[in-house]
Amino acid sequence: MANHRDGVFGHRTRWGAILTIAAVLTLAPEATSQAAGNTPAPTPDAQDDKTQSQEIAKQLVNPVSSIRSFPFVNNVDFRLGTKQHGFRYTMNFQPLLPFKMNDHWNLISRTIAPFVHQSDVIGNSSQTGLGDFLQSFFFSPRRTKPFMWGAGPALLIPTATSTFLGTGKLSIGPTLVILRQQGGWTYGALTYHVWSIAGNDARADVSSTFLQPFFAYTTKSGWTLNANSDSTKNSSTGGWGVPLNIFLTKLVRAGGKTVNMGGGARCWATAPTGGPHGCGVRVNITLGSSRLSL
Repeated sequence: MANHRDGVFGHRTRWGAILTIAAVLTLAPEATSQAAGNTPAPTPDAQDDKTQSQEIAKQLVNPVSSIRSFPFVNNVDFRLGTKQHGFRYTMNFQPLLPFKMNDHWNLISRTIAPFVHQSDVIGNSSQTGLGDFLQSFFFSPRRTKPFMWGAGPALLIPTATSTFLGTGKLSIGPTLVILRQQGGWTYGALTYHVWSIAGNDARADVSSTFLQPFFAYTTKSGWTLNANSDSTKNSSTGGWGVPLNIFLTKLVRAGGKTVNMGGGARCWATAPTGGPHGCGVRVNITLGSSRLSL
């Protein structure tokens, strides 16, 4: 028989799914294209529709894309806590907004806003709410061959609604992304490191590294096979947390909008004490433009 905590978990997980769907429906009309830098020119012929689908899908996996996009990344992890009985659901809303600065440079704003529900991670308690927001800005050349890149500041903002869902510290540091797109392939890496500069004196100082190598192959029909790792190391937890994410997405086009959606597995190669073990689930939903910009 399900206990009370199972009932709460089911209720809160449904609310997380409802929030994701509501945000998708709200933002869908907003998903429009932005002036492009590293984006191929559109092909006018209808027979090239598949090529357009492939290029748009490739831009949606590009962290310094010139297409405005609104990803919702849903992760489910198991076997957390000292007894490995814990569970965590995380929905990361990750809007990517490119701005043309001049004929040579774009400014890319990338936000990660997490909504978290976890149970039995901290003792036998459960927490639901916002985590700390990560705001990154990439200054990226509009024309680069063969590699695209962007660099700038990253800011970790203590927006968590629970002590157990955030650091309690304002942290800042550098971020860098470099990638190449060749044929249907996209591959590269994104990294940042932040140090705490202000916040609750009773909380541990932050010195946190993030490293995400990524690989993707996109077909002309808009299918993309993705593989990446959201690896983190925090001074407060010690060891690295290394999840391996492998998932399949499909680009669906409708009028002036696109949705890139799919899912797959999320398996942990290593985790710090109390971190996840085994495999979980990843579900991606990304809204974007239906056409490429010049």
